[in-house]
Amino acid sequence: MADEEVKLLSTWSSPFCLRVVWALKLKGIEYEYIEEDLTNKSTLLLQYNPVHKKVPVLVHNGKPVCESFVILEYLDQIWKQNRILPDHPHDKAMARFWAKFGDDKLLHLFTMTAIKHGKEKEEAFEAVLECLKALEEEVKGKKFFGGEEIGVVDLSIGWLVNLGSLFEETADLKMLDENRFPSLLKWIDRFSKAPIIKDEWPPRDKLALRLHLALESLK
Repeated sequence: MADEEVKLLSTWSSPFCLRVVWALKLKGIEYEYIEEDLTNKSTLLLQYNPVHKKVPVLVHNGKPVCESFVILEYLDQIWKQNRILPDHPHDKAMARFWAKFGDDKLLHLFTMTAIKHGKEKEEAFEAVLECLKALEEEVKGKKFFGGEEIGVVDLSIGWLVNLGSLFEETADLKMLDENRFPSLLKWIDRFSKAPIIKDEWPPRDKLALRLHLALESLK
């Protein structure tokens, strides 16, 4: 598809954008990266995503696709190489479930442990452990969540690799404990070192500062 025009409106610190970058690299899709300043949103971003005015936005031959998981599904439908979603309907539904679980539940609870205090913090911490236990069971005995190759669940929960430890530092709580979650920690190590993945990690110091500012705004 040499004649395809692909652009990605993105920002370096967003885990939602990073999963799209990974997917593009995994599939070997050439694209133009456009860094967005979300404090001063470009005309292009407002034009292509007038509803949410957020990144990531994939622009394929002039047509925008918004929301990270929607973009991942779109990429998999258009570019068939290196599939990231399973073919079987049930397996595909379960992949969607775990990807949504990571965004809607796990990421939310990690955030709560970092910004809450007292009983609310304790409750969020216990809920995080329950979520991690579910992921531990799901990845046990597997190389990646989908099996032998990196798939959509790995890309969607990939934020856990770098943001997880930063959340722990902010919350002053150990959540990713290797005694409790040995399979999950092995997945984190394996995923973080995969060639397509490791070259795209944002600088940890810059990301820590950005996360701190984001969490402060939620308090």
